[in-house]
Amino acid sequence: MAIPPKWYQFLISVFASLGSVLFGYDLGIIAEVVSSKAFIAKFNPTSSETGAVVSVFTGGAFVGAGLAGPAGDWIGRKKTILLGAVIFLLGGGLQTGAQNLGYLYAGRCISGLGVGFLVMIIPMYQAEVTHPSIRGRVTSLQQFMLGVGSLIAAWLSYGEVINIANSDQGQWRIGLGIQIIPAGVLALLILLFPESPRWLIDHGRPDEGLKTLAKLHAHGDENDAWVRAEYEQIQEAITFEHEHEAKSYVELFRNKSSFRRLFLACSLQASVQMTGVSAIQYYSPVIYGQLGISTEKTLEYQAISSFIALFAQFLCMLFIDYTGRRWPLILGNLGNMVTFIIATILIVQFPPGVSGNSSAAWGFIVMTWLYNFCFSATCGPLSWIIPAEIFDTRTRSKGISIATMTSFAFNTMIGQTTSTAMVTIKWRWYILFIVCNFTNALFFWALMPETAKRPLEEMNWLFDNAPLFVPTMNKSEFTSYELDQRVEAIERKGSIVTTEHVGTTDKTV
Repeated sequence: MAIPPKWYQFLISVFASLGSVLFGYDLGIIAEVVSSKAFIAKFNPTSSETGAVVSVFTGGAFVGAGLAGPAGDWIGRKKTILLGAVIFLLGGGLQTGAQNLGYLYAGRCISGLGVGFLVMIIPMYQAEVTHPSIRGRVTSLQQFMLGVGSLIAAWLSYGEVINIANSDQGQWRIGLGIQIIPAGVLALLILLFPESPRWLIDHGRPDEGLKTLAKLHAHGDENDAWVRAEYEQIQEAITFEHEHEAKSYVELFRNKSSFRRLFLACSLQASVQMTGVSAIQYYSPVIYGQLGISTEKTLEYQAISSFIALFAQFLCMLFIDYTGRRWPLILGNLGNMVTFIIATILIVQFPPGVSGNSSAAWGFIVMTWLYNFCFSATCGPLSWIIPAEIFDTRTRSKGISIATMTSFAFNTMIGQTTSTAMVTIKWRWYILFIVCNFTNALFFWALMPETAKRPLEEMNWLFDNAPLFVPTMNKSEFTSYELDQRVEAIERKGSIVTTEHVGTTDKTV
């Protein structure tokens, strides 16, 4: 029996998300690597050298995300994923076999370059091959599979510390080497999967685009009503874009609608880092240590936190296409704010390492877990879902590229400044994240329109016509008429051809 089309699209997207597993795994494993006794005995790094091991990765990812934009347009979505996986393989090999810090820096930077390619291109590929009704669920796989990678890394790190002797170099090399496996699988098999039909049509291959649409949505039936409607809508949108939309990065800033989307996508990625997620991920183990918690217990609590995050990401994947994007993003930031307020009060009233209050220590740990749940169920996945769906075909690769670069830039900034801030201003640093979570919620309440369940080709119309101050929007005028609903109506009536208004253009279905 043939796989239902939406399941086929979902399985393709799950496989592509192996690239996201690499990102989550690397972020998780490196904390164990630089703290392992075998690593320290081998390299004896200074604190600045240890910081560089972590930060050169995000620096490489920043560059990779920038290069992935033009690569996605020039060679296609599939080949860009292949390129990112191959680059990551090279970096992973250098890290695993590193004999000095120079080799390790090079490997970290190259792996980051590959991850930059992958996390930029994968959500875009997923958005372009899936039906609008499951697009949020599918693009949320980016954060979910990142969580899978982080969970694997957390429990592997715990196992290495418990079971491998401190004198054994395998204590850190094994963890770095394992990441090569999913990268190799992704590189070997990605070309067997379909290319984005939108990229094919955009590059003068409409017959292949139609064939791919039919394979994705109708078991290969090119005369299926939904397939024909989607094909015509894509063709008309691309024809318009070729005449009016961005052909270079500069034009992203000249076109009012394109710039509005770029501004929102970059703001979203920056806002996610300003929720405090990097500070919690990178430095809660430091505070655990100040609370008198052993290294083994710290890794165990981090592993539990990774499981909580994965569960939250799974819930997001299940419900995001029903709840929409706008209100989960707003409420998620407010939830993050509340957990930071409580955690800050606990640190102020019961200073780590001073008060000796075990209940307050557990209260702080629980708050980090609740924060992780709230963030992973809302802001984290939405930071990949929304940029992947708001741009049109001509600007999508460029816009997502810039937004992803913004994410890595702010990630690096928070990672570099938090270590100093935790020593100098201590708990006052958390006030920044309390304020930012509140202003994030206010910003997206005011400026972010709802994008759920709209065909990608309707995004131009939405951002051309929606008011800048979104709460004044007349929702009845901006309701999306999904293609499958229109086609079902046609089939129920027994009609062969009808003309309907779709967005700003008339479609013949």
